[in-house]
Amino acid sequence: MTKDSQKFLNRCYLVLDALMLVVAYVLGLFVLFGFSTGTGTLPLSVYLRALLGIIPVYLLLYAIFGLYAPKRTKGGRAELTDILKANTLGFLIFTLVLYLGAKNPYVYHFSRRLTIVFYVFGIFFTAFERNCIRLTLRRLRKKGYNRRQVLLVGFSDAAKGYIDRVLTNPEWGYEIRGILDDTMEWGSSYHSVMVIGKVADLEELLKLASLDEIAITLPLSGYSGLKKIVQICEKSGVHTKFIPDYFSVIPTIPYMEDLGGLPAINIRHVPLTEFYNAALKRAVDILGGIVGLVLFSPVMLIAAILIKISSPGPVIFAQERIGLHQKPFKMYKLRSMKLQTDDEEKKEWTTKHDPRVTPVGRFIRSTSIDEMPQFWNILKGDMSLVGPRPERPFFVEKFKEEIPHYMIKHQVRPGLTGWAQVNGFRGDTSIERRVEYDLYYIENWTIGFDIKILFLTFFKGFVNKNAY
Repeated sequence: MTKDSQKFLNRCYLVLDALMLVVAYVLGLFVLFGFSTGTGTLPLSVYLRALLGIIPVYLLLYAIFGLYAPKRTKGGRAELTDILKANTLGFLIFTLVLYLGAKNPYVYHFSRRLTIVFYVFGIFFTAFERNCIRLTLRRLRKKGYNRRQVLLVGFSDAAKGYIDRVLTNPEWGYEIRGILDDTMEWGSSYHSVMVIGKVADLEELLKLASLDEIAITLPLSGYSGLKKIVQICEKSGVHTKFIPDYFSVIPTIPYMEDLGGLPAINIRHVPLTEFYNAALKRAVDILGGIVGLVLFSPVMLIAAILIKISSPGPVIFAQERIGLHQKPFKMYKLRSMKLQTDDEEKKEWTTKHDPRVTPVGRFIRSTSIDEMPQFWNILKGDMSLVGPRPERPFFVEKFKEEIPHYMIKHQVRPGLTGWAQVNGFRGDTSIERRVEYDLYYIENWTIGFDIKILFLTFFKGFVNKNAY
């Protein structure tokens, strides 16, 4: 499935989910009150207006619980579990709003029984709709529609197992175009899937063929160029997965799929590449950026005055950093150093007792006050509240050659604070360990994880003993 078709399918899910929730709600009103103009002590129009708030909240919860993520091989039981989780949390939020708003006469008289009926009906109708869509898509895929083109790299028992399961489950919609292998002759086959070339042909084939996925089925001990294959696949932008066993090259916590009992390990799972996660995070960033600028403006004003009277030069310092998708941007800071030439500023790392740091600068660096203008970067979209800290171009070029997986951090927006920072890896600390924490954050992102990091930042992230 292409990205455009996946977006179209997600829009269909959104519309149908919203429709099912409306049906569940209206049917709940009918069961409790009938279709009279007065429902209990409130008019029907009040209950219908409440849908304007209820439906967006539930759709957001569905997105958070992964109900709009691709689910080609996901079973109905797993999806039902996610529906139960999302609706249960929605029920609790609904109940909490009614409790907290009890002083409002409309809220006070709002039927508590309706929340229970809506909860039950919402689960039933959403699960019914999702099951119908799943069965429809599987029938279409069996007939050859909505299929994903897959290429296997390596012929092994893992490749045989993958081919067996794909052929046994045509409803998954996978079509295996062929196998690249160095040990098998061209034209040899397994269950009609042919060997179409050598592993060395991969890069050229990716340029010529329209492929949706690469499945690497080479045993680690059987091919020394595995890392190069991964690099070629990631560079091409084609989704890549491992069919085990390659644990020494799998990053942090892998993203797993269950192919009828055969585990498939995706090389890199970045939740923030999904539209709904990215949109949710961006909304939080905009809100947080506005609150941060308003809340900390008095602190920044006092710091700016002290900087101006203590040393010559501008108050705000703009420094080039590398951000999302390796694009450079100007990151703003309150100036904490004496004026420098461009070469000095770009290539020198700040060290303990650095003579370039002013007395005022030393204080605002240790308390992170110098970072507060970055709330403007957050509003502009250059940065996020939480994410890997951005680095200068000179050091990015240096680290990408020296530190494995360093460039993966540029798959998400850089942050004002991050998982590495709240764990003590700020300033002059180990870059390798910082990258480990950044990768863990990138692959395990949730909105709750962001809130946890922001909470920890307030209690132990502002004061930085490693900021010189």
